Amino acid sequence: MKMIALVVLLAGALFVSAGCSTPGYTPTERHNMIARDWDYDLKQATDDWDYLLLFRPASRLTVWDVR
Repeated sequence: MKMIALVVLLAGALFVSAGCSTPGYTPTERHNMIARDWDYDLKQATDDWDYLLLFRPASRLTVWDVR
């Protein structure tokens, strides 16, 4: 009985100590990644809109400095 209680206790400790709640990034890093992605998506949307309205010549390349 003591062995079963020990196993249950250790299994419970594993779920609590290393669960999914441990983030891979700090909140600041996460917000920076989201902001960078939104910026990239909005630049691509601007390129699509300019292409649709024929503001620029046809090209597959973006004019934005994308890393």
